[in-house]
Amino acid sequence: MIDKLAQLEQRYAELVQLMADPQIATDATRLIALERERGSLEPTVAAFRAYQQTAQAIVETQSLLRDTRDAEMAALAQDEIAALKTRRAKLEEELKAKLAPKQATDERDVIVEVRAAAGGEEAALFTGELYRMYTRYAQRRGWQVELIDARETGIGGFKEIVFEVTGNDVYHRMKHESGAHRVQRVPVTESSGRIHTSTATVAVLPEAADVEVDVKQDDLRIDIYHAGGKGGQNVNKVATAVRITHLPTGTVAVCQDERSQLRNKQKAMAVLKARILDRVTREHEQAISQERRSQVGTGERSEKIRTYNYPQDRVTDHRISVTLHNLPTILDGDLDPLIEPLMAQEVERRLEASVA
Repeated sequence: MIDKLAQLEQRYAELVQLMADPQIATDATRLIALERERGSLEPTVAAFRAYQQTAQAIVETQSLLRDTRDAEMAALAQDEIAALKTRRAKLEEELKAKLAPKQATDERDVIVEVRAAAGGEEAALFTGELYRMYTRYAQRRGWQVELIDARETGIGGFKEIVFEVTGNDVYHRMKHESGAHRVQRVPVTESSGRIHTSTATVAVLPEAADVEVDVKQDDLRIDIYHAGGKGGQNVNKVATAVRITHLPTGTVAVCQDERSQLRNKQKAMAVLKARILDRVTREHEQAISQERRSQVGTGERSEKIRTYNYPQDRVTDHRISVTLHNLPTILDGDLDPLIEPLMAQEVERRLEASVA
């Protein structure tokens, strides 16, 4: 990593020197290109220089500590070294993030699908709690959440909830939530007090750009019907719910949350494209070599990624072997202590792949 940063710093110095050349200064086209490249390198070079200065300050302070016989001075030096090492660690993480190649989808909005899996009614109740958790997380980050479709059960649970999250770098953070979430607790329907294990699956799909998914109108079947409420009764006198089927792949998307048929159709189309893109992406990854797949991750939804244990007030993320004992806080949307280590792990993986 240091070698790569040194190369970038050298290139930055070359660009500064080139831009000062009088002959180049008269060539507006080339000057603009050089300025663009210099501007893109500047944040990374500035962080690298701060890292180097901090590392040098650690060496100098450690030397001072070895040479001093003054106890008060030694204590001050030790405090300074600790602070400098903390700063160096932060700069190192910042540099790794800057060097790691970004995915084109990282800045996109997402479609999130939460479905009850094993566990019957208890899994359906847990599905609703996961939806609330993500809604609260979105509020903490200043994102917007729009419900697209929800299939309720009899006692307040959900067989499935589909919603859209929009904001800054949504997919960059939310993609780590894809997988099977497991809950261990005594269900409200359990009279004997036995702990049950239930699961719900989460799929986080980046919204597809039109250039990525070519959906022909002739390949679609669009059905319009009355939006159904709890128990199946019609809640709208006018048919506004929309179901779109992509005939070549059999992919289906439904939206009935809006009162406007046009808006429901727009939302359903966004879900449809996101699902088709996800399908194409997964098929592509399955064709890649095992070594490459280990680098990019499979994102298989069947993988159990996290356990929420109510009796022990415990949440464990199995991918990073992190256990936290603050279950209510996490369910209230405080997900960054789990998501940020996963983001750091992804940065390490991308960085290793780029260096290799």
